[in-house]
Amino acid sequence: MHTGKAIPNNQKVCEITEAELPLHCPQASMSLWNSHPRVFLPIATHGKVRCPYCGTEYLLVRHSMMQPKVA
Repeated sequence: MHTGKAIPNNQKVCEITEAELPLHCPQASMSLWNSHPRVFLPIATHGKVRCPYCGTEYLLVRHSMMQPKVA
């Protein structure tokens, strides 16, 4: 049972960072984690992918390797 700030599994677009790879749906943070079988999704190549079970679209948010220098 999830409590607190669990995300419902009815969100249709989710942003994913590289730290969250490998990507699978549903994610552990979703309150209805058992709504369909866990499926791993190949997001790294194109930067987006759609779950074939629930239709949720995942977008990969890449952070620039260049960080601004603080003077």
